[in-house]
Amino acid sequence: MELQPLLHDLLVAVHAPTQAWSDADGQIGLADGRGAQGVYHGDVRVLAGARLTVGGTAPEAVASGADGPGRARTVLLARAVDGPGADPTARLERLREVVPGRVTETLTLSCSTAEPVAARLEVALRPDGTPMDWIKSGAAVQAAPAPERTADGARWQADADVAAVLSAPGADVAVAADGTVRLAWDVKATTGEPVAVAWTLDVTDAAGPVTAPRRAEPEWQPLDVEAADRRLPALLDQALADLGTLRLSARFAPDDVFLAAGAPWFFTLFGRDSIWAARMLLPLGTELAAGTLRTLATLQGTKVDPATAEQPGKILHEVRRAELSMPGEGTVLPPVYYGTVDATPLWVCLLHDAWRWGMPADEVEALLPAMERALAWMSDHGDSDGDGFLEYADETGSGLANQGWKDSGDSVQWKAGGLATGPIALAEVQGYAHEAAVAGAALLDAFGREGGDRWRAWAAALAERFRASFWTSDERGAYPGIALDADKRVVDTVTSNIGHLLGTGILSAEEEATVAARLVGPDMDSGYGLRTMSTESAGYWELRYHGGAVWPHDTAIVVQGLARAGHAREAAALAEGLLAAAQDFDQRLPELYGGDARGTVPRAVPYPAACRPQAWSAAAAVSVLGAALGLAPDVPGGRLTVAPPVPSPLGAVAVRGLRLGGAPLAVRVGADGSVQVEAEADVAVHLRS
Repeated sequence: MELQPLLHDLLVAVHAPTQAWSDADGQIGLADGRGAQGVYHGDVRVLAGARLTVGGTAPEAVASGADGPGRARTVLLARAVDGPGADPTARLERLREVVPGRVTETLTLSCSTAEPVAARLEVALRPDGTPMDWIKSGAAVQAAPAPERTADGARWQADADVAAVLSAPGADVAVAADGTVRLAWDVKATTGEPVAVAWTLDVTDAAGPVTAPRRAEPEWQPLDVEAADRRLPALLDQALADLGTLRLSARFAPDDVFLAAGAPWFFTLFGRDSIWAARMLLPLGTELAAGTLRTLATLQGTKVDPATAEQPGKILHEVRRAELSMPGEGTVLPPVYYGTVDATPLWVCLLHDAWRWGMPADEVEALLPAMERALAWMSDHGDSDGDGFLEYADETGSGLANQGWKDSGDSVQWKAGGLATGPIALAEVQGYAHEAAVAGAALLDAFGREGGDRWRAWAAALAERFRASFWTSDERGAYPGIALDADKRVVDTVTSNIGHLLGTGILSAEEEATVAARLVGPDMDSGYGLRTMSTESAGYWELRYHGGAVWPHDTAIVVQGLARAGHAREAAALAEGLLAAAQDFDQRLPELYGGDARGTVPRAVPYPAACRPQAWSAAAAVSVLGAALGLAPDVPGGRLTVAPPVPSPLGAVAVRGLRLGGAPLAVRVGADGSVQVEAEADVAVHLRS
């Protein structure tokens, strides 16, 4: 039986496009070659095993964890060479450092003994060339490449384009008949004088679609945060460190930077994920948003191609090195795949928001033709049956059955159970489209282009159709369903999707209040964040990917919407849940985690195959901070409105390191809603109670 490998208890070090995964003791690789452990470059695993012994025995771990961006450290006891007594007297530290295209592991032996400690350190390395999708499926690994011995290590070809070179200065190197590369050092440590050895793996990729950015430093500045809630600064520190290691560039747009969706499975360009992450990070500057917009515009759809789901004006879903095939699932995606219904309107929303945050006018104007094509897609192709709603349907039978952010096969369910049949029109996508149409109209007007009135009218008509078609009710009152099915029936499950409608303009203030009340009920608010599906639904399960688990980015989007709509208490409740969960994950919020109610479990329950670090989960911390600050910028109009919600979702908080219009911005919000702002951009600051 093929099972997806679990990740929740693995140690990870990442610096895109390279990543290393190991057991908590630093050991890489399982005996049968399965599991996610290994060193990856892009979407190819180049090393499947790195097993350490000291004196012929595996050392025992006593501590391990992240040690800064791209670093993981394990503290081990070398009991095979230890002295007598209860106190450990010989210890080994295993430091793994990842930079783009390189993994270095340093082994440091130290001791506290009267006599020197002599030891033989050995590392058995297993070369590999297995594609990421094969590993994710849990299938048996492919045949390993044959390594070639070099002067101080070995080299091998992982696949046609990816090559690996191993160097181990001072080591005895041997290549076994089964392809294992064995390194050995005879070392001697004395008290106060530790001894260190190291091995390095360098990887090159001749043709992968993504690569390390030309600029090594992140586009944003460090944040200086003072907060009454001490959990917040730690969460933000870890989030920004992780986001810095997820930066990538595309070979087809090498001068621009975007964020990889997440490690290990989604270590590439994703339209929706990269857009949302960039949008959440706008308070830190517009450079990442601009790079994301331009990168995606480069491959904006130009033709109708059912095999790839490409359509004119459409923004892509994902880019891979080769066809993505998931053994046993029947899913086969082409290298450039457009199967997403929401990336296109979200691209327009990001362009508008980046403009408001101060993205240079010439850069915005250069993207307006792409924006016009994206808007046209919403009415010409996104609405495939002419009913006035954006919907999707996989025409190939091998693509994604669901093409919103909840893209698993069972994510759109009826409240009583059973899957909805497509074409499917998702509720939140109509909200995105409404917001995109209004935002696009504002940009067209500002830059003297035609079409603004048309898109405002289109948005108004969409809102009326939505009000007439998407609302349903139960014993607790009215609410929007998750979707319309092929027969235009309201799929009646209560889900987090409806929280994404807040702030898009598609709901009236009264309707927003109704949605807000639904979202913080005990069936939706787990105490660790917002569940993706109500516990009252037949399909609910705490560890169902899109049917009960909590996704931090999902919660953050809803927190932002609640704050914008004036529902401060509801926003505060969900934000506090994220802070509580972050503590249980060492401040590194994973892609998702269990929907168990807080207080019924000893800690937030990991979803065992969740990515971490993950771009929009890390960016969620900045999004929630932005919601608490209540910033509404309009750099083109020379105005910054500051209206923090009261009570504040985060209590009193002061932040330096924000950017507005390319200039520093500092904001201090008191627990009572009082505000102090220092803005160096040419804007007038307006405080709104």
